[in-house]
Amino acid sequence: MSRNITPPRAQETANAIGETILRRTLRRHAAGVTIITVAGPAGFTATSFTSVSLEPPLVSFCVASAASVAGAVQRADRFAVHLLGPDDAELADRFARSGVDRFAGTAGAYGPDGLPVLTAAPAWLSARIVARHRAGDHVLVVGAVDGGGVRREAPALLRHDGAYATAKRLPSSPSPSPSPSPSEEGPGTAARAGRRGDDGSAPPVRSARPVRTGRRE
Repeated sequence: MSRNITPPRAQETANAIGETILRRTLRRHAAGVTIITVAGPAGFTATSFTSVSLEPPLVSFCVASAASVAGAVQRADRFAVHLLGPDDAELADRFARSGVDRFAGTAGAYGPDGLPVLTAAPAWLSARIVARHRAGDHVLVVGAVDGGGVRREAPALLRHDGAYATAKRLPSSPSPSPSPSPSEEGPGTAARAGRRGDDGSAPPVRSARPVRTGRRE
């Protein structure tokens, strides 16, 4: 029986093409900007945070295996995720920067297990880590939500097309399309939409507008 074996150089070329397509395409995807923290303290800026399940309440994020915080994440039992607003762009930049004390000058509180929670964030969640999975050059971390709160209402800080942006609600359509029922979407879909639509209704549609910041890409 013959087998088709892809030459190593051809595989490398295919991987490079796939990486280029992924980078170019995902610039069109607006992602919420968050800060993940674990005991240590250690923390980093992430756009990979998402909800996974409502029953039980699970959330997840990814961290690069080569990141400076990867060891702390691997050792952690719990994590906190901070949902940022448009006033938090500088904070997001600081937690994305290497070679600095990311917690210097950052107001926060520490739990009995040393988990840092940043008080500047408009909203936050804490979770107990229940699974870790290797995924390419990243580690996917899944946690069961065990705490959190909303301190103030604020538009979400987003990352879009290489820059920070913020969400803006669009005017209501005069003829809205029917909302999918929970049986059509399933609870996981509503959860991935940002926990809006827990009752089966569609999440509100938002557009992105730029936030002025010193960061350039």
